[in-house]
This record gives sequence, structure tokens and C-alpha cells, in this order.
Amino acid sequence: MQTIWLSGTEWLAVLRIGLGLWWLESWRHKDKKEWFKGGGVKWAAGIAADHRWSFVSSSFDRLVKPHPRVMAYVVAYAELALGLGLVLGFLTPIALVAGFVLNLIYLVLVIHDWPSKGRT
Repeated sequence: MQTIWLSGTEWLAVLRIGLGLWWLESWRHKDKKEWFKGGGVKWAAGIAADHRWSFVSSSFDRLVKPHPRVMAYVVAYAELALGLGLVLGFLTPIALVAGFVLNLIYLVLVIHDWPSKGRT
């Protein structure tokens, strides 16, 4: 596909870099002092506990709750690694798949706020 300014490959590079910058901003704006004390995990635990899908709370209790500090570091530095990987073009396919998985986890976690019977 040819456009006036950029080729298709160049547009994909712009999209990749933009997505990487979004992940870097996600990492940058975190209050790291509070986050690494477990603030993010506490917030997620509250959502997971009341989640409409039981597998979310059971998975959270099994995988995240026993290791809150480790998981706080994993999430924060995964966002940093994704951002750097996409912006710099380093291991791009792996960064894209990991970013998709992390976004899917975020989506499933917050989906509990969606109305169960449609809009009223």
C-alpha cells in the first residue's frame, strides 16, 4: 500500500513507536514508591475479589496475592520492557505479543464494571 507521505511499512513503524511510547508513559506516570509497596496490587485485589467471573478472583488469589511485591515489579518492568522493545524495535514480535497479553489481562480485570443486562 502506497500513500502520499509514507509507505505501509513506514506507517507500521510509526504505529509501533507510538504504541511503545504509550507503554513507556504507562510506566513513567506510576507512583513507583506507592506501586512497589503494593498499591497497584491492592487496587487489583479489590477488583478481583468482586469480579463477576470466578476464575478471575481464583486466579488472582493463586498467582498474584501470594507475591504482591514481586508482581508489582513484574507489571511495572513489563510495561517498561514493552515500551523500550517497541520504540527501539528490539524483539518487536515478542513485545507485541506480550503487550497484547498484558492488555487482555487488564481488560479482563476491569470488565467487572460493565453492566450485565445492557444499558438502561
